[in-house]
Amino acid sequence: MPARKSAAIPLPGRAVRGSTTGRPIMAAFDLLGRRWTQRILWELRTDVPSFRALRERCDAVSPSVLNVRLAELREAGLVEVGEPAGYRLTDEGKALLAALLPLHAWAEKWARRLERKRTP
Repeated sequence: MPARKSAAIPLPGRAVRGSTTGRPIMAAFDLLGRRWTQRILWELRTDVPSFRALRERCDAVSPSVLNVRLAELREAGLVEVGEPAGYRLTDEGKALLAALLPLHAWAEKWARRLERKRTP
C-alpha cells in the first residue's frame, strides 16, 4: 500500500480551504485550523521544549502528527529548531501569538458571558 501523501502546507498565494487564490488571511486560517497546530504554537510560547516534552504537553498527539505539524510550522516560518535540541517560535511565530492575544481575551470574555446566560 503506498504511503499517503500529506496535503501541501497552506501558504499565501497557494489555493487553500476557502480561497482558490490563497489570500493571506485564508492561508493563515487554513494553517491554524489543522489539528494540533494551535496547541503546539501555544505550548511553544514560553520556552524551548524537546520533542518529547512538547508531545507530553500536547496530551494525546501522536508522534507522527506532531512531526508533520512541526515540519509544516517550520516551512511556514513560525517554528525553528532551537538549542539545545528543542523547538521554539521564530520572530514571525511570536508575532502571530501576539496578534492572537486579543482573540484570546475576547474568547475568555465570551465564555464568561455564555456561562452567565446558562446559570440562573
